[in-house]
Amino acid sequence: MDLRRRSSSAAAKASDALPLPLHLTNAFFFTLFFSVAYYLLNRWRDKIRSSSPLHMLSLSDIAAVFALLASVIYLLGFFGIHFVQSFVARPADDDVEPSECSSLDKVDGQENNVITADSVTKGAAQPSPLLCTEPVKLVACGVDNGIMVDSDMKGKRVIQPSFQNVKPVLKEFASSVDRVYHDEDDVVIDSVVSGIVPSYSLESRLGDCRRAAAIRREALQRTTGRSLGGLPLEGFDYNAILGQCCEMPVGYVQVPVGVAGPLLLDGAEYTVPMATTEGCLVASTNRGCKAIYASGGATSVLLRDGMSRAPVVRFATANRAAKLKFFLEDPLNFDTLAVVFNKSVSSRFGRLQSIKCSIAGRNVYLRFTCSTGDAMGMNMVSKGVQNVLDFLQSDFPDMDVIGISGNYCSDKKPAAVNWIEGRGKSVVCEATIKEHIVKKVLKTSVAALVELNMLKNLAGSAVAGALGGYNAHASNIVSAIFIATGQDPAQNVESSHCITMMEAVNDGRDLHVSVGTVGGGTQLPSQSACLNLLGLKGASKDSPGSNSRVLATIVAGSVLAGELSLMSAIAAGQLVKSHMKYNRSSRDMSSVSS
Repeated sequence: MDLRRRSSSAAAKASDALPLPLHLTNAFFFTLFFSVAYYLLNRWRDKIRSSSPLHMLSLSDIAAVFALLASVIYLLGFFGIHFVQSFVARPADDDVEPSECSSLDKVDGQENNVITADSVTKGAAQPSPLLCTEPVKLVACGVDNGIMVDSDMKGKRVIQPSFQNVKPVLKEFASSVDRVYHDEDDVVIDSVVSGIVPSYSLESRLGDCRRAAAIRREALQRTTGRSLGGLPLEGFDYNAILGQCCEMPVGYVQVPVGVAGPLLLDGAEYTVPMATTEGCLVASTNRGCKAIYASGGATSVLLRDGMSRAPVVRFATANRAAKLKFFLEDPLNFDTLAVVFNKSVSSRFGRLQSIKCSIAGRNVYLRFTCSTGDAMGMNMVSKGVQNVLDFLQSDFPDMDVIGISGNYCSDKKPAAVNWIEGRGKSVVCEATIKEHIVKKVLKTSVAALVELNMLKNLAGSAVAGALGGYNAHASNIVSAIFIATGQDPAQNVESSHCITMMEAVNDGRDLHVSVGTVGGGTQLPSQSACLNLLGLKGASKDSPGSNSRVLATIVAGSVLAGELSLMSAIAAGQLVKSHMKYNRSSRDMSSVSS
């Protein structure tokens, strides 16, 4: 076959396989897609309003679903027309002869991105397209013994020649391939710096998350003129965070993880992982665990378990707003609202627990509380709330939904409603520490601890106007465990609402200490490993929600240990001394790269 005489009009096209002209076929499937989608949305809306099961489908519904799938498949194929054409118009490998390699430079009047062995020896390698949207053909021909290499360049390729006398040529050829690959990265970096290619689109354009992070990182350094040399890039699975954990990554931060324990809680022993950069924190919590263990352990009780979401809606008058409040808080309407709410959440996990309303003028704040199983559950609750809002539109068409969250939740903010009503899991944990343990392990006395707790955690917090902060440092322990186990560290705000109580018991010889916390899994391997250390990795199949409840009690028990140890250090006058010894770095930080 003589490729030089190949005509562009003879090239096969993907559209040749269609029974109708391309524009008519496109119009048909576009019309089919939007009309069927509109029909199905109306059908599902009617079912929601009538409380009919969504999975019950009529023949027309089934036909509409298949029509929708067919149109989606066609449209995906249409937008991927080059991919289809690559199969229809691909030349047979047998038709290409080594003697004709020089004629592959242009096919159909277009550049074919060919790099020949001759151009390699001359040091002239043609760079590939900007983002590798087309495969680059690498052909080495005209070499001794007629060797020919045909490879699809999507990374470094190892070429194994058939004859010893072509090794030097192929070695230089492979080196040129590497140069082309790195030159391509430089082109992409320049495009990001100049704004031609958006930084956020690198993963989807390149199809390589690690390479996208490296290019974004280099572009950032060139743009800001500041080095990121101290921020690690290698050794992390960037595919694991795509679309779920972090956008536009340029590296990762290393946080050391220590362990405290064993914590003897409710008859079970736990080794508690804590991720922190604060010296003495893990050691102090470990000392508290030792005191609790030596005194027979701690016990815990889960008081409440429910995640909240509170949208805000508006009416024309306060009278109409009050009618919605009365409707939602009427016990006779709760079952109907619960059915609507629970439609979008798993029957094993999400269940509507309560609805409470508050009015400000003509605005109504609706606080929905829902059980969420082993998940934190904000998406679960938000879907259920949206279901109820759509349902209410039929009885309250004049209701204007201002926002799915109106801060009455209240998410990641200190709020009295969370301190009073709770948000997430509310736990109380207690232990009785023997007098000789207080003296031997904690290096203080029962009377000193009781007095300090009253003046510091109770009276001192009241003087400061604290909101839920009647403790020594509950947030320290909560944040460290949250980071280690992959929880949202911002939820520490409401999760650290805690009151620490200390009382002398048994004629003043022993110390009764308790904490009451009010608070709110991950797919990343390091955090999963920490959950696995606690025996709580993944959702419980036998008892949905049990793993998250146990994790909440472990957090409360760790807070109890941390409070006990820190209060003892303050009472004994050891706080400053221990921090100066263990929380000071002797390293010259001026030598660290800026």
